[in-house]
Amino acid sequence: MADALGFSSAVIVAGGSGRRMGRPKQLLPLGGKPVLVHTIEAFKQVPFVRQIVVVTPPENQGILKKYFSDLVFALPGETRLESVKNGVACVDKKAVLIAVHDGARPLVSAQKITDCLHAAKTYGAAVLAVPVKDTVKTGADGFVTRTLDRSSLWAAQTPQTYQRDILERALAQFGSEKEATDESQLVEKTGVKVRLVPSDYKNNKITTPEDLVCAEAWVGASTVYRTGLGFDLHRLEPGRKLVIGGVEIPHAKGFLGHSDGDVVLHAICDAILGALCAGEIGILFPPTDPSIKGICSVDIAKKVLAVMREHGAALDHIDATLITEEPKIKPHYEAVRRSLARVFEMPLERVSFKAKSHEKVGEIGRGEAAMCQAVATLKIRQ
Repeated sequence: MADALGFSSAVIVAGGSGRRMGRPKQLLPLGGKPVLVHTIEAFKQVPFVRQIVVVTPPENQGILKKYFSDLVFALPGETRLESVKNGVACVDKKAVLIAVHDGARPLVSAQKITDCLHAAKTYGAAVLAVPVKDTVKTGADGFVTRTLDRSSLWAAQTPQTYQRDILERALAQFGSEKEATDESQLVEKTGVKVRLVPSDYKNNKITTPEDLVCAEAWVGASTVYRTGLGFDLHRLEPGRKLVIGGVEIPHAKGFLGHSDGDVVLHAICDAILGALCAGEIGILFPPTDPSIKGICSVDIAKKVLAVMREHGAALDHIDATLITEEPKIKPHYEAVRRSLARVFEMPLERVSFKAKSHEKVGEIGRGEAAMCQAVATLKIRQ
């Protein structure tokens, strides 16, 4: 499916001041983390969205870097349209489709994003939208002047998705129009018909305090937690590199394995797959496959993260315990924790790593092997 759609990029616009909320709405807490983090996680669950550009001020970028390591940032403009233009300018040249989304719409589903991108590939331009539920009237001087036919009215949402050349042409021709409230208005002016893609009312924009209350209810009602247990053991052999949690540690011995033997990353990956009931890394990366001999375990972790996102899940917490007699691991605790946070794209404060000795018992106690036990807790949006 990803190849059928080609390389897609998302531009998430999050430059608002949040005057009605008293502070930037994209940073308000929702289900234990900022609204904008939920928004980004929704796009990360779509495998063929290969790049995410976030248009936000520098002070917000530092917060997001605690959660994600692979975002591209652009600075906001004076208007939403200027912010969109700044974001589109940062889109990878390989991108065929571009999805533009409001950072304050955190409850968009991966399926709706997918539906909208498919429509853009077919029709050139598409927007998520819902039928208007209320009777809509026009007015002047405090009196109704007209009642509109509700059956033909749709409320536009985001993402609004486009074939790249169509969006760039619209921005080039009409991008100076300050009154435009969304970029699809500009695309319409070029003569391209914009496809309506049915969405749901959950994909609401957080603008008022009441919106945030509703979003909290949705998050609580649509999230389940699952925990998985992972285990791995490798022999220690002289002359091999010792890699623990993605960190190379100086030592005379290293792990023997078909990969680099990183028992910590392997155990955590199996814990994630266990929480998903999705097997174990030996299925994804069989040790009988000669083409992956010596593979870096960080690459294994990236594949497991992709599987996790395909299941609509996000990592909430990991805890790994390395059992080894040598070398001493305590001096490396923080380096390994930071590496794990980077690899698994999560905040440092949700990553636990520690080591224990085997009290000179058995192969581990003799320094011939080491093992790791790990627990991973996932949040899965239903």
